[in-house]
Amino acid sequence: MNSPIVFIHGSGDSARIWRLQLEYFGKDRTFAIDLPGHGQRIDSLPEEVSVMDYARSAHEIIFDELHLDHPIVVGHSLGGAIALIMGLEYGSELGGLILIGTGARLRVHPDLLKGAKETPQQANLQLKQMSIAATTDPALLASPADEQTITGPKMLYRDLSACNIFDMMPRLSEIHLPTLIICGTEDRLTPVKYSEYLYSHIAGSTLHIIPLAGHYVFREQPEAVNRAIEEWIQQM
Repeated sequence: MNSPIVFIHGSGDSARIWRLQLEYFGKDRTFAIDLPGHGQRIDSLPEEVSVMDYARSAHEIIFDELHLDHPIVVGHSLGGAIALIMGLEYGSELGGLILIGTGARLRVHPDLLKGAKETPQQANLQLKQMSIAATTDPALLASPADEQTITGPKMLYRDLSACNIFDMMPRLSEIHLPTLIICGTEDRLTPVKYSEYLYSHIAGSTLHIIPLAGHYVFREQPEAVNRAIEEWIQQM
């Protein structure tokens, strides 16, 4: 199957976070997009937006700017929530979903949300430290941090607020797309039980749990994630 693949990043990140996936799959068929207000897409946004707002923007980028035909949408964390909304709202236009380190509901700890609003740099560092497994070399954090483009003090708060009010639990059964779900065994932000819930409520979905990896599973264990994606696509 040669469907294009579109990668959507998570909270506080940008398209650059997917570098290892773009290198593996080749840039002729893979695309990583910046959400509004992230990376190179310096759009003016209100302080608070919803996952639906981001999903509409992603739809516009994918179809009106990139003109892609039935892409497979890959989303990490917030990006996974966006992918779920897109699967629900625009399912007939998509070729499939790949959900990495995400959930049907993404509540954020009040202290982290407060920190994102008042001390965003510290909150971002705390979030990144929580995003890798205890067995992962802490030096790995330097790379995702370097790949971020902080576009304003409200960016992280806006992302986490959108996650905090997101809840698609009652509607997962309405998604009828080929779906691959990937999670690291040591994910502290979106634990394995979140992925297991997605798997049990999205008909025909596939669950792939990767050991020795946390929330940044696709950076901590890129070879395993890339192989899982490739094998799943080949079986579609």
